[in-house]
Amino acid sequence: MRTHHRSRFLATALTALTVLGVLAGCSRADTSTAPAANEGAATEVRLGFFPNVTHAPALIGVKKGFFAQNLGSTKLTTQTFNAGPDEVNALLGNSLDVAFIGSGPAINAFTKSKGTIQLVSGSVSGGAQLVVKPDITSVDQLKGKNLTTPQLANTQDVALKKFLAGKKLTDQVKITTMDNPKTLDAFKKGEVDGGWLPEPWSSRLVLDAGAKVLVDEKSLWPDGRFPTTVVIVRSEFLQQHPDTVRALLKGQLAAIDWAKANPAEAKTVVNGELKDLAGASLSPAVLDRAFSGIELTTDPIPAEFPQLAQDSVTAGVVKSAVSLKGFADFGPLNDVLKAGNQPAVNAPELTQ
Repeated sequence: MRTHHRSRFLATALTALTVLGVLAGCSRADTSTAPAANEGAATEVRLGFFPNVTHAPALIGVKKGFFAQNLGSTKLTTQTFNAGPDEVNALLGNSLDVAFIGSGPAINAFTKSKGTIQLVSGSVSGGAQLVVKPDITSVDQLKGKNLTTPQLANTQDVALKKFLAGKKLTDQVKITTMDNPKTLDAFKKGEVDGGWLPEPWSSRLVLDAGAKVLVDEKSLWPDGRFPTTVVIVRSEFLQQHPDTVRALLKGQLAAIDWAKANPAEAKTVVNGELKDLAGASLSPAVLDRAFSGIELTTDPIPAEFPQLAQDSVTAGVVKSAVSLKGFADFGPLNDVLKAGNQPAVNAPELTQ
């Protein structure tokens, strides 16, 4: 069964209190608490994701039934978010089990939870750009401008602040956080000068509002690959229900393989889900542009995570880079990859 929770306000209020208890009581260094026992398949799994093109595997996995087919009798409940920090609160507040999320908030979730949130898979690489008014033709012209990101400390917020710091423009550019649809409206009205945005919103500003690309984030990473969207899980849920986590990852891999084999239909499915979840579908041109900038992959691109952790420091989100030992558990993913005759993920820098 599929359930959408369109309003998050009550959940956020309730989880804010719970998070305090989670942060106070959970410690990766606490060895007195034994790992939770394997309880078999879960009765229910609560899955979070965004109504963005950069979450296409989740959208396809839900709509086409790839998750449900592999979960069997386990009930799938879904919840959508605008950006990572709200989703992290839901995980820490124990109202979510598994989440498709940006790489930056994934690291922050691991840090805030003191190791009780773990990375289990990649999902999407690429698909983020700094788009601005067409009269802004150089980075220096960003001085005094007002740029947006989806939420404080989300993946694009960190990327923009890190970029500005590298250009010695910290405190010389105003950064406003707002939901992606509001950014489009604000840009059209001339209230903001651009934003560092995920797909399809960067494409919407370019094709629907006349923005231009000043920076494609791909240009800032080796081989143009960086983990935009990954999959994380509450460690307790993973310990109690590893079969359920494997089933979800098997469903994700099936969704990705299907999308690669059926690109036109995959776009149609994603567009339909965006209309259902966000209230508006995309034009064919926006959809094509958005998909052209992303790669659907279970590869978490683990080699980039130490840099991502350092980027949060550069961006001023955290004071020091966290050790990522124990951040990832790729056991379930590697089981799924092995069954599909695909190479395993080897990331000793992220695992125990």
